Amino acid sequence: MIYLDYTAHTPPSPAALQAFLEAEGSLCGNANAHHAAGQMAKEYMDRAQKRLSELLCPAAPDPDGIIFTSGASESNNTAIQGIAYAARHVGRHIITNPLEHPSVSGCLTALQERGYEIDVLPITKQGLIDLDALRACLRSDTVLLTLPRVDSELGVIQPLEEVREILKAYPACRLHVDVTQAAGKMPLDLSLTDTAALSAHKFGGITGSGILYKKRDVDMEPLIHGGVSTSLYRSGTPAVGLAVSMQVALEDAVSNLSENDEKVASLNRFLRLQMEKRRVRIFSPEGALPHILSLGVDGIKGAAMRDQLNLHGVCVSVKSACSVENTPSRAVFAVTKSRKQAMEAFRVSLSHQTSEEDLRAFLEIFDLTCKELQK
Repeated sequence: MIYLDYTAHTPPSPAALQAFLEAEGSLCGNANAHHAAGQMAKEYMDRAQKRLSELLCPAAPDPDGIIFTSGASESNNTAIQGIAYAARHVGRHIITNPLEHPSVSGCLTALQERGYEIDVLPITKQGLIDLDALRACLRSDTVLLTLPRVDSELGVIQPLEEVREILKAYPACRLHVDVTQAAGKMPLDLSLTDTAALSAHKFGGITGSGILYKKRDVDMEPLIHGGVSTSLYRSGTPAVGLAVSMQVALEDAVSNLSENDEKVASLNRFLRLQMEKRRVRIFSPEGALPHILSLGVDGIKGAAMRDQLNLHGVCVSVKSACSVENTPSRAVFAVTKSRKQAMEAFRVSLSHQTSEEDLRAFLEIFDLTCKELQK
């Protein structure tokens, strides 16, 4: 099998698995309990929370800002709905964009059905949000702007610093950023955001664990009630093993960031060149995160390409793994304005674990697949 879907999921690192097993095997107490066993578990949680804060907010670490969740979908929903409900006395206007993961866009649709006004910003041909359109869209009753640091289909890195500067004139507007595709792949400082979401399984952690980052001054209503736990904003028994393994996975990813990025960038250049030779459309612009490459073959639907490649043992995807089947890529449509091309798009995603031999084998199968589908 040739696995080229690392944007959807990365296998857990051996170190993260070992950390999980050691924590779960050695701790018998509930970290919310006030006896010795519970306090020992709480010490593990506190250390993980502190270290993750240092890794994700190097400019201004705040352990209390790290809220453990089941993953980015929960984090996105908790932040977006929590901010919207807490700020409803200020306004009900929210600004988003067509590049968001379904856990963001679906959440906003639900809010729209409850009376919130949602504006969707246009995207430039380079896949960036239109900053002039953002300036024109902001209002005194705007309470939230959502933004992916890196979108999961094109891999475009959004101008977070410039957006933050624009929002200084609108103090009522909070900035929520989905950093799921950026965490462990590029330098991050979540203190530039008001809230941010990520999942551990995107950088070698264990599925079912994630983080919601929240600044201290952000008002937010919790979605899960029934106890304080490690945070007022997310009740439940702390999952110590998941928290510790996530810390280890992120430490490993961050410590090898430069080396891993250099390798993936080299693989991306190789694959781009080979696709250009084959006259395959490349939707991901130059300067996008090298881990993600959105492609399209004229006359072949992306879903058909994915399914045929799968028959030959190659794993790629169409859009996000969480997206609805048989619908066009919103991201590709936003940059091309072509529904046909948006239906043809499929995604190859790379990792430092990918080898050039993997890509050469993929290209042979890709050529065969194109011939089979173009008959």
